[in-house]
Amino acid sequence: MPVEDVFDKGIGDLFVARVAGNIVNEDILGSMEFSCKVSGAKLVLVIGHEYCGAIKGAIDRVSLGNLTALLKKITPALEACHHYHGEKTSKNPEFVDMVIQENIKITVKTIRKQSPILNEMEQKGEIKIIGAYYDMDTGRVSFFS
Repeated sequence: MPVEDVFDKGIGDLFVARVAGNIVNEDILGSMEFSCKVSGAKLVLVIGHEYCGAIKGAIDRVSLGNLTALLKKITPALEACHHYHGEKTSKNPEFVDMVIQENIKITVKTIRKQSPILNEMEQKGEIKIIGAYYDMDTGRVSFFS
């Protein structure tokens, strides 16, 4: 989803590092560190969206080339939803949304843990690191930390 469209911004108004499933790796962390520490961005926003294909792929345990390693990074969100009592498949929108939202929360925590630079900046009040969920049907964005 084009984040610029969600927030009614033009190309170049936002520093966007887009990756399937909101996973964190050293390239994404480096991009966030650059945007905040060097370029002066004040917000790291992990935004997941309704109907996320990467989350569905992780739920279905898709195995395909480099995608396999990416989807494994979503496994902690799946494990955090073990208490769910309904059908735990990618065809169940309620379960998919639960995993999406859990993945956002885990990614926010992972950023803080794996980037001492961003964590320190947040502790000093220089930036905020938060999560958001984009409802593609309504266009509503829900924020949480």
